[in-house]
Formats: sequence, C-alpha cells, structure tokens
Amino acid sequence: MLYHLMPGLSDINFVFNVFRYITFRAAGAVVTSLVIAFVFGPMVIRRLQHAKVGQIVREVGPESHWSKAGTPTMGGVIIIIATVLSTLLWAELTNPYTVIALVSLIWMGTIGFLDDYLKVVHGKTR
Repeated sequence: MLYHLMPGLSDINFVFNVFRYITFRAAGAVVTSLVIAFVFGPMVIRRLQHAKVGQIVREVGPESHWSKAGTPTMGGVIIIIATVLSTLLWAELTNPYTVIALVSLIWMGTIGFLDDYLKVVHGKTR
C-alpha cells in the first residue's frame, strides 16, 4: 500500500522516492513484522493459554515429547498475521508474485489452523 501512496508525494518532497526501492520496503516489512509479533504475540499466547488450547501428546510417543504437553498450539497465527499485515503495507500489490505468495501463505495457514483446531477439539493427534 505504501508503494502506491508514497511515490506520488515525491513532487512535494524527494524523500518519498525511497519507497520505490525494494530494499527499503523489505527492511520496513521486516521491522513491521517484528514489531507486530513482539507486541501482539504475548497477548495471543495468553489468550491461547486462557482458552486451554494446549498441545496434546500421544501416550505411545517418545518420552521426550511429554514436556510439550500443554504448550499452546496455533501460535503460527502470530507469524501469519504479522507477515500478511506487513506485506499488505509494504509490498507492491500489483505484482502477481506478491498475490500468489499471500494467497499461498493464507491457504497453508488455514490448513495449519484446521489441523491444530481438530487436534484440540477432537483430541486426536493422528
């Protein structure tokens, strides 16, 4: 979105031309993603713990997996939200590869969410 908005302001000030450079936008996207993940990540994890959305460990599995019992699942939602928001903010949205990457990320994230959701609701780990 910034790619489309800011270069139009280059008539006012040449500094806005920096938004045309992919390196600047990539750095901005990384910083934005980190800020989103660090600010909202702990809140999401607390909500998942409060909702008792924890990892279910199979009894027949290795003994080392027992330490994962109760670990909140669906934490990948933090990564997906941070990536989607920073991409929408910093990427060139008219580029077909950007659209393909966003659709793929959301599609695979949906599959991961459904997998974790079914594990929690039905208690099946297989």
